[in-house]
Amino acid sequence: MIGRDRSDKFDAIFKAYDVRGRVDTGELDEETAERIGAGFACFVEAPVVAVGRDCRASSPSLAAALIEGIRWQGVDVVDLGMIPTEVLYFHSGSRSMPGVVVTASHNPAGYNGFKMCLRGAAPLGMGSGLGRIKHLAGAEGIALPARGRGRVTHHDPMPAYLDHLLSIVDPAGIGPLRVVADGGNGMAGLVLGGLFDRLEADLTGLYLEPDGTFPNHPADPLDRTNLEDLIRMVRSGSADAGVAFDGDADRAVFADEDGEPLSGSVTTSIISRWYLGRRPGARIVHNLICSKSVSEAIRAEGGVPIRTRVGHSFIKRVMADTGAVFGGEHSGHYYFRDNYGADSGMLAMLVVLTVLTEAGVPLSVLRQTNDPYATSGEINTVVPDAAASIEAVAAGFSGHEQDRLDGLTVDLGDRWFNLRPSNTEPLLRLNVEAPDRYGVDELAAEVIAVISATG
Repeated sequence: MIGRDRSDKFDAIFKAYDVRGRVDTGELDEETAERIGAGFACFVEAPVVAVGRDCRASSPSLAAALIEGIRWQGVDVVDLGMIPTEVLYFHSGSRSMPGVVVTASHNPAGYNGFKMCLRGAAPLGMGSGLGRIKHLAGAEGIALPARGRGRVTHHDPMPAYLDHLLSIVDPAGIGPLRVVADGGNGMAGLVLGGLFDRLEADLTGLYLEPDGTFPNHPADPLDRTNLEDLIRMVRSGSADAGVAFDGDADRAVFADEDGEPLSGSVTTSIISRWYLGRRPGARIVHNLICSKSVSEAIRAEGGVPIRTRVGHSFIKRVMADTGAVFGGEHSGHYYFRDNYGADSGMLAMLVVLTVLTEAGVPLSVLRQTNDPYATSGEINTVVPDAAASIEAVAAGFSGHEQDRLDGLTVDLGDRWFNLRPSNTEPLLRLNVEAPDRYGVDELAAEVIAVISATG
């Protein structure tokens, strides 16, 4: 490895759970990718590493550079080609090897990055090895001894991956539903056709052709404006359900037959009930910004809810430590013990379609049953000092129950809120829940007023 020390540049692209940066400005380039590959190979100390990539224009060259960095450390590479992120997790879990996928998930076309995992699809975040990889690649990368070039083999994981999905969710349990799926020109289109060929359900596809320029809309289904085409198609085609995936297809957002999107909390409740009907008394993990209706639904079905911090590395670790069968995040990530503890938008879709078939009622009815509260959605506020603002809010609500599991959560009895600093921006993220919209708006205004007074 040769070149200048880039540890300062790495500070900008190494995030809490992955690596992400702009390729259109040179923030992330091939030299950086090669260094990260070398750092990853040195850290995992494995004889072979799996590598995949998404459909962005920059992904082939970044993947090639990443592979070179791995090979120069004497480590072999299995090149999986263009895949959704969850396929990397499947391959890592089933073959017990670490892996990297080149992707920027839901970010715009000018971005790219790397999601990494250890053997068995184990999570890798800043507190569990990502910081060490950053140090190896940045501060020490130019001094790393090359041990010779590892070999590259190519492997198509898709057939085994489809078999894996349908070994977890029985395709016979999904009836002749009409489903609209929006791939957002991301990676979901590589899977949906082959998957629905093995289901009785009928698929109407939107933007299933992978195109890393994302010509129709950004591949971010959490933004409702990106769901408008899906909503329109569901309503016009009398579909039973809609589903939209993000760019690397590990996140899924559902819509009922009226085109109304389901929150991640509602979907978590629906999937939790399905699991608990099959595994009574099981533990279910949910992050702390999920609606309290999630824990209520889990308890109502005889399960054990476990509350965690936000972020996939935390949820995966807690699932492994507690033996939880399922985990859900309000952001649309869903984790399955049967899937090596990894998140899968496709498995979430299969479970929702199974529930819809078994229930024999519209998805709107299931949504309403699991959605008793009003929520604010995420309210972002730019602040000069996130820590000071959080402490001011804590003092302002000192008469109420508080915890610091992740940021500040304040429980006012019939209402609650969580206030968290962003991992990557000078922002505070506020989530509020109350019995009705008036209660949400009132509490949100109180919290924002305290934040504004500290600015």
